[in-house]
Amino acid sequence: MSAAVEHLEERLQDGSELLEEIMPSAITLAMMLRQRTMAAWMRTEFDGYPDPSDLPPYRRDIVGHIVARSPQYGWIPAPMDDSQKQKIGRRDMAEGIKSLEKTCLKCKKGTGNRIVFEKEEMARIQSEINLTAELAITVSRDSYGKILRVVRSALYLWCQDLMAAGIGGDHNSYSAEERQSAAHLDNPELFWRRALENNGDLPIPDVREVGFFDRFFGRAS
Repeated sequence: MSAAVEHLEERLQDGSELLEEIMPSAITLAMMLRQRTMAAWMRTEFDGYPDPSDLPPYRRDIVGHIVARSPQYGWIPAPMDDSQKQKIGRRDMAEGIKSLEKTCLKCKKGTGNRIVFEKEEMARIQSEINLTAELAITVSRDSYGKILRVVRSALYLWCQDLMAAGIGGDHNSYSAEERQSAAHLDNPELFWRRALENNGDLPIPDVREVGFFDRFFGRAS
């Protein structure tokens, strides 16, 4: 199975390619290079984080808006002061890339996704803001997109450094010498931190907005 670095880099810059579709090839490449730390990070990003304590910073404290269900008006902003908004209006995002990308695709630009709180968490928040209504948090499409862009950018930077280390061309396997030349790149934190610092300067597309016909024919599902 070929997993050319150049081809992977091209796909990461192609806005028509979903990250969900690209990541299996990236995982294959990492395993071919025996970069187990990179591969493990990619798999966790792909599947989701079962342990909240393992979440990287770009998935923590994502700002949202707390909303309450009104019998008369539906979902409306919950009555909260600024300090409550700062304390409660944030959410850690542990979902896998497929789930995040699917949600992002289904949201129109300028909108968001409403996430209803679990029973225990809702009871705690209701107590804190002295409200009995059903509560949820709305996370913007942009916030989902930023997480996806960090991961995609980190993979792009990894590909760039692999090529700089001499890893290129079509391969079904890599020699011990080739693997050794890239061994220092088996460090996902190196790449996602650089992605956070240089995000706007990288040729990485944002998640495309699904059009009417995509939704009608189920291409976003």
